[in-house]
Amino acid sequence: MNDDLLSRHRAVLPDWLALYYEHPIEITHGEGRHVWDSDGNRYLDFFGGILTTMTAHALPEVTKAVTEQAGRIIHSSTLYLNRPMVDLAERIAKLSGIPDARVFFTTSGTEANDTALLLATAYRRSNTVLAMRNSYHGRSFSAVGVTGNRGWSPTSLSPLQTLYVHGGVRTRGPFAGLDDYDFVAACVDDLKDLLGHSRPPAALIAEPIQGVGGFTSPPDGLYAAFREVLHERGVLWISDEVQTGWGRTGEHFWGWQAHARSGPPDMLTFAKGIGNGMSIGGVVARAEIMNCLDSHSISTFGGTQITMAAGLANLTYLLEHDLQGNARRVGGLLIERLRAAAAHVPAVREVRGRGLMIGIELTRPGTDEADPAAASAVLEAAREGGLLIGKGGGHDTSALRIAPPLSLNVAEAEEGAAILEDALRSIQ
Repeated sequence: MNDDLLSRHRAVLPDWLALYYEHPIEITHGEGRHVWDSDGNRYLDFFGGILTTMTAHALPEVTKAVTEQAGRIIHSSTLYLNRPMVDLAERIAKLSGIPDARVFFTTSGTEANDTALLLATAYRRSNTVLAMRNSYHGRSFSAVGVTGNRGWSPTSLSPLQTLYVHGGVRTRGPFAGLDDYDFVAACVDDLKDLLGHSRPPAALIAEPIQGVGGFTSPPDGLYAAFREVLHERGVLWISDEVQTGWGRTGEHFWGWQAHARSGPPDMLTFAKGIGNGMSIGGVVARAEIMNCLDSHSISTFGGTQITMAAGLANLTYLLEHDLQGNARRVGGLLIERLRAAAAHVPAVREVRGRGLMIGIELTRPGTDEADPAAASAVLEAAREGGLLIGKGGGHDTSALRIAPPLSLNVAEAEEGAAILEDALRSIQ
């Protein structure tokens, strides 16, 4: 059955639409932290539809909210008052930490980042944008234009002049050999030098932990140090929280809070996990920035009633069950278990991450040379063992990405770690 579906897929969908696995699988249903494919195979899900299934598959509270809302009205657009949208916006504005916050809902993280770039460039009257090397911000024309990861940037054409800054990857690049203090200082000096050679930028857009880049991150405080330099020049800071938001890192609710010395960002973007699979994205910004547009604008599908109902139910469940705390506790156990397993696998260069956002970088043993073939082999072996994971990385996709639903329990973490250990050992 999958062979027929694969043939049909290839006949009508783009060649560049990536599929995992030598023999792609069709996922038909899920429950909790598990999913099943069309052949009846059961998998422990450590990737959650690219970090979108944040709490659990088929979470009853979300399913009930969606069903009840669908029985009333599914959609009306932003041209009419929308109670669920206002309810969710109020909660997100308060949680964001941004003073006098306004919230605009979109349908994806790409669209959220696109909107943030529109706001920043309009507010600052500049099309120059700072971004991080190894970054990824989405698939739209403007988002691709600020993506610092060659593997995910299909065109060099862009409406923006983008300047790339050091610091998103701690263990690679010219400053990798420095201690954390000197690393941050060197990155700040690089930023100051870059600003001295460029037109005044509109904003810096940065992921606190780079998602597609392989779950890499700088030392805590780097973006606070950047913010001090940028603030003197009126340059905005956009924190891309599409993957780090909603408590996934365990230590903080937002990724920017690891860099909180200078307070919250001017804008943050979100998506993925808030809808637990429903299509929700958005931007939070100070009112003066959000309200800077001087033309009409709406969103046809952003903030539609059915997705807002899902987001409200999902956020309520997340907070009431302290899934951030669970990510910290279970994620801490999982990362230590994986580090112990990786110590016996020469191909593992680094196990990194926070909470339930963990990356394992693979290289050819004894070198820093990326090994994408090894990453693909581990991905396949993990699936054969009953575990679904992701992959990414800025060096030829040689990092494994592990991001289970935040309700993962200790037994499931141990089960997944054991499968992944066997998969890593199989490439030796």
